[in-house]
Formats: sequence, structure tokens, C-alpha cells
Amino acid sequence: MSTPQVFNAGPPIGVGGSHPTVTLVEASTFCLSDQLGDIHPGTAQGLFFRDARVVSRWELRVDGQRAEQLTVLTPEAFAARFVLRMPPRPGLADSTLLIVRRRMIGEGMKETISIHNLGREDTAVSLSLHVAADFADLFAVKDGRGHPGGAETSVSGQELHIADHTDPGRGLIVSGTGEPIVAPGALNWRAVVPAHGQWQARVIAEPVIAHRRVPLACDEESPGHRLRAWRATATDLSSTDPGLAHILRHTESDLGALRIEDRGDGLSAYVAAGAPWFMTLFGRDSLLTSWMSLLLDSDLAVGTLRQLAKLQGTTVDPLTEEEPGRIMHEMRRGPAGHQVLGGNVYYGSVDATPLFVMLLGECRRWGAEEQVVRELLPAADAALSWIDHFGDADGDGLVEYHRKTDRGLANQGWKDSFDGINDAEGQVAQAPIALCEVQGYVYAARMARAEIAEADGESMLADRLRQQAAEGKRRFTEAFWIPERGWYAVALDRDKRQLDSLTSNIAHLLWTGIVDDDHAALIVQRLADQDMDCGFGLRTLSASMGAFNPMSYHNGSVWPHDTAIAVAGLMRYRHIPGAVDLAERLSDGLLDAALAFDGRPPELFCGFPRTQFHSPVPYPTSCSPQAWASAAPLLLVRSMLGLDVDVPRGQLKLAPKLPRRWGRLILTDLRLGAHTLSIEAEGEAMKVHGLPQDWTLID
Repeated sequence: MSTPQVFNAGPPIGVGGSHPTVTLVEASTFCLSDQLGDIHPGTAQGLFFRDARVVSRWELRVDGQRAEQLTVLTPEAFAARFVLRMPPRPGLADSTLLIVRRRMIGEGMKETISIHNLGREDTAVSLSLHVAADFADLFAVKDGRGHPGGAETSVSGQELHIADHTDPGRGLIVSGTGEPIVAPGALNWRAVVPAHGQWQARVIAEPVIAHRRVPLACDEESPGHRLRAWRATATDLSSTDPGLAHILRHTESDLGALRIEDRGDGLSAYVAAGAPWFMTLFGRDSLLTSWMSLLLDSDLAVGTLRQLAKLQGTTVDPLTEEEPGRIMHEMRRGPAGHQVLGGNVYYGSVDATPLFVMLLGECRRWGAEEQVVRELLPAADAALSWIDHFGDADGDGLVEYHRKTDRGLANQGWKDSFDGINDAEGQVAQAPIALCEVQGYVYAARMARAEIAEADGESMLADRLRQQAAEGKRRFTEAFWIPERGWYAVALDRDKRQLDSLTSNIAHLLWTGIVDDDHAALIVQRLADQDMDCGFGLRTLSASMGAFNPMSYHNGSVWPHDTAIAVAGLMRYRHIPGAVDLAERLSDGLLDAALAFDGRPPELFCGFPRTQFHSPVPYPTSCSPQAWASAAPLLLVRSMLGLDVDVPRGQLKLAPKLPRRWGRLILTDLRLGAHTLSIEAEGEAMKVHGLPQDWTLID
């Protein structure tokens, strides 16, 4: 099998060609279909299970015809109802046959097909469900390549069996009720639907792994049951503003579906990066999503940290870029994952390692059990050791990256497309590259570990880490600040030359706290410029830069998580003139964009100015739901609430500056360690219920 030149980099191909796509997700399973519910061969559509496409064709025909779409309803991220009708018969204005396909995915797929006869006479219909599986690896589908092995189809009783030629232990079993006639490649029914009555059949697609059928979960383990159980423990967020309330409901549903639960390894649930191509653990994505989601479920962050610690690098491997202490970039379990990644885990990320330490410190502040913090401290210290040695290979006090082989990611920060890092003229950076935001993450990581050390009575360690952070901040400021422009360079290249483009990366610096107030004031002004704020969020690259393209992946588009981090940074520097006003403006724009996407912000959208197009323009291959995009509204809420927590010290900081349009915001059952609180806020007013008597409320 051929392998791509680099690992999982840049935007994927389009999913459905000319067919609008419906995406369903549940943990590591996802399904892409058209709006009729059909999965078309020759496209990137399919049912994907454990990083392999187990269904590549799933097309329903009634009397040999495609149905006509009426609507699609998606009550949860893992379920859909495709409401269709048969085309009217020749000479008739209306159809009398309603077709409803109710689909739910889990470890497989279940679909109930209902035919409703709205006419006055009984009617005979024939149905055919055409099914195929190619077992293509997710990487091959994402990159627009095929699967060379093929599949073998056979019939066993009332079941259709499909086996992968390349791996006979991998397969699919399809069965149905309603006494179907099963043939290789199809299930067929003939039915008489009574007048004003209905006919129904249920079809189940079950993957086969290592020659064993993976059954769909029973009711107690079904996606709906698991989501309800999780909701019972998560914070309930609501608003009197219908728009914000709608967005928060979508956020909760999507993050619930993106949770991957413990499969017997004793660890907590963690969060996948997003659909359709990233339904697995990602270092950077899962860490940032977990941080943003602390307001909803702090256990998600603990589970993510535990999983990443389990996979932390222990040896030096140039092919996978593993190094001792390094936090992984992504994990894959598909049939070609080992060939593409050099192993099942790839480590080519420069920012996941400091983000790991940052999140551990934040989890402790949010009430993670002391035992859990103790358990994860060795991984945090190993991560800091990686930063000091492998991350700073040339010893200049800055963390750089340089891929180890020509198959690795050329850019290893969050803007990981090949042209994502460039100067004001548009010239692409040459590695080794030191990213500005990574220096901020390293600063925050050292400060977070110092706080833990101080709480443990390790004052010498705390002092050393704070001195190291202060020295890193000094070196960073000297190397990155561009006085004549009034912003930080996005990066330093191999010659330590400043890449002077104006980017959203500098907003991450505000979030980490590495910026002095005098520089912060200038950054606020630059971010507020219309070249950066398109009206729906913060552009990744200023419109005044040479590489700007509002339709690019990283050079002028808007990423909701990026804008949310900018808002968090601005509110951290709320004492700087203009910071709060810009935070509110960016929040309003991003929420308007989310509503334009029916409450579900996508991975990214185009960065055209709002004055040119009154609605955000979709990016063609944007993923949705994407975990950190789904979590972005939660970070907006936390930031505008001015909410900060220190459970070990018994402190709750709350300084709301809610936009007027939000109305009254209500947080119920917010779990902070062993305590449960409720918060109501409107404008700058607030009420807190359930605050322990020995706690301090800081406003």
C-alpha cells in the first residue's frame, strides 16, 4: 500500500461530492450519508468503526426508485430521522407513501425503515437495501485513496456476510426483520401496506473484529442511555436567550457523543477530537477541548490526562517522533494505521506536551482528587523534562520543532498545514521553528507545576520553576516582540529570524499570561482591527498579510476554538482598555456564526468580512461536530462570567460581564471537587447558591 508523504496534515477531501452530508457520531464510530440516508460508493461517505470503513454502500430503493427528501431530524449527535416520500405516480399531484428511516449508531448501526400509507387503498411495495463494505482505512478515505484488498460477500441464512480479503478476521454482518430475501449485496422485501397503515422493518449492521461479531449495545449500554447518565452528572447550562440556549444544547449533545468511555482499562472517559476524520484521541485537540469543557464536566479532563499519560513517550523513535516525556499527537486503530503513522501512535506535536502540564494544574484547581494529581505528577515532570531537553534541542531557552523524517508533520503546532506558518510577505517558514504560542504554553505549564509544588511544601522546586518561567518570558519577549509593528512574531525560523505576520496566535499569549501590560495594550488594538475581526470571529491571519486568503485552511479562515481562546485571553487582561469590548464583540460574532450553522459551530469557516456576506461562508471540508469547536461556547461562557476556581484554597472568583443579548445565564449542579454550586448571572449581577461557608467569593 502506498503511504502519504506526510502524516495526517491539512484539510481532507470533500465528503459527499454533490450530496449534502449528514454526520452522526458516537464515541469512535461515525456515519456520513446524504440527506436521504444513503451512503454512496465512490465517495468519502460510510459507516466508520475503529478507523475503518465498514459500510461503503447503503442505498434504499422503493419500487426501484430513490425517495424524495422532506426533512432530516437529528435529535442527538448519534441519531437521525430521514423523512422521505415516494415520488408521485404519473398523473398524480401528490404522493401517498411516507418513508421514515430512523438511524442510530453505536458499535455498529441500527436502522428502522417505516412505510406509511396515507392513501385509501392498500398498496404493494418492493424495497431493496443495497449494502457493500470496502474496509478502507480511514486515512485512505480521508486522502481520497481506495482500498486495494476488496471484500467477499456471502449469505448465511437471513444474514448478509461481508469479509475483508486483506484481513479475513475483519467483516460486517447485516440482518433484518420483516422476512427479507437476502442476496449478495442486498436485502429485499415485498410488502403490502394497508390503507392508512404502516409497514416496518429493522436492519442491523454489526462489525466483525478478529472473527468476532461486535453486537450493538443493549438498552442499558445504548448511546441514549449513556448520554442520559452523563447528563445527570454534568453541569446544566441554560440561558433566557433562545439563541444561546440552543447553542449550549448542541454543545452538550455533541460533547456527550464525542466522549469515548472506559473499555475496561480502569481509566475515565476522554474526548475524541471530532467528526468525521478525528474520532480518536488527539493530544492537542483533546487537551484544549477538556480545558474548555471544565465548566461542563471536569472528569472529562481527568480521563484525557490519564489516557495521554498512559501513551506518553518513553523511547526515541524517529519514525513516530516518539521521545521520552513527549505527549502524543494522535492515535489510530485502523487496518493501515501502523503503516501510515509508523505505529498506532504518532507524537509529532510541539504543543501537546506543555498543554498536558497546564491542564493538570487547572484540574487540580477545579477539584480533581489529590490521589489523581499525585498519580499524574510523574507524567507532568517527564513532560517538563522533554520541554527542557528535546523541546529545546539547541539550548536557547525556546521550544522548537523539526520533523524527524520527510513523512512527519512539517508544522507541529495547531496550524499544522504545510503553509500555515509564514511571514508578512507570505514566505513559508523553514524548520526548526519556534512558535510564539508554544512559548506561552511552556510559561503557563511551569507556573502551573510551581503552584502544585508550593502546595506540596516543595518551595525550592516551586522557586526554580518560577525562575525558569520568568527567564523564559524574558527570552521570549526579546526574541519575538516587534516594536515597529506592535505585535509578537508568529514564530522564529531556523535562522532565528522573526516571522512578522500578524496572526491569531498572539491571542493565545494573552490566554497564557506571558504578556506584559504595555504589550497587551498594543495587542488588543491590533486584534480589534477589521483586518483581524471579520465580524464572525477572529481571522487566523490578518487580511493585510501576504498569504491572506479567506478561503484558506489556516491563512485567513476563522476557527471557533481560536476565537474562544482569544476571548479568554482578552478577559484575562480585562483591565486593559478595549479588552472587554473586543471580547464581547468577538463573542457576539462567533455566536451569530454558530446560529447560522444551526447552533453547531464547525471546525472552521471562511474569513470573509461580514460586510461582504451577511452569513458566514462554510469551508468546504470543515469537520462537524469538532470537539474544540463544540466546546468553544463553554469557554465563552466561562470567560464572560470571569469564572476562576481554586478548590484547594476554597476560592471562587466570579466577575461577570455578560453581553446584554445573553439575558440571564443559569448554571446548575456545577461540581467543584466535593461541592455542588449553582450560579445565576445577568450583566454584571450574580447570585451563587451552595457556596460552602468556609469558601471565599472573590468578585
